[in-house]
Amino acid sequence: LDSVTAGHTPEDVNRQEPGAAWSFETKQIHSGAAPDPTTGARAVPIYQTSSFVFRDTQHAADVFSLAEPGNIYTRIHNPTQDVLEQRIAALEGGVAAVALASGQAAETLALLTLAGSGDHIVSSPSLYGGTYNLFRHTL
Repeated sequence: LDSVTAGHTPEDVNRQEPGAAWSFETKQIHSGAAPDPTTGARAVPIYQTSSFVFRDTQHAADVFSLAEPGNIYTRIHNPTQDVLEQRIAALEGGVAAVALASGQAAETLALLTLAGSGDHIVSSPSLYGGTYNLFRHTL
C-alpha cells in the first residue's frame, strides 16, 4: 500500500481536486476515505441503520431543508454511500456522483432527467414489472 499511496494519506484526497496527482488505482482505494468520526475505524464502515438521530428539532429542520448537511434516512443518504459517491466522482473526474438505493430508483431518475412533460417514451414490451408500471401508470 505504501508504494501505491507514495506518501499520501487518505485525508489528502479530500483536499485534492478530481484528476490530481493520485493514480486511478489510488483513487479506487482512498477517494472519500477518512477515519470514521464515530468509531475511529480506518476502513469505511458499512452503515446499515435505516434512520438517524437529530440533536434537536432545529437540527432536524435544517437537515430536512438542506440548510445543513446530514443524514435523514438511508434510502436518501448515509455515510457509506457518501464515500461511494466521492470515489465514483474521483474515478470519473467529476465533481459529484449520485448513488441510489435501487435500480428502479436509478431508472426513474434517469427517465425523469431525460424526458420532459408531454414527451413520449418508446420501449420494448419486455420490461421489468416495475418499469412497465412506471410507464403505464405513473408517467
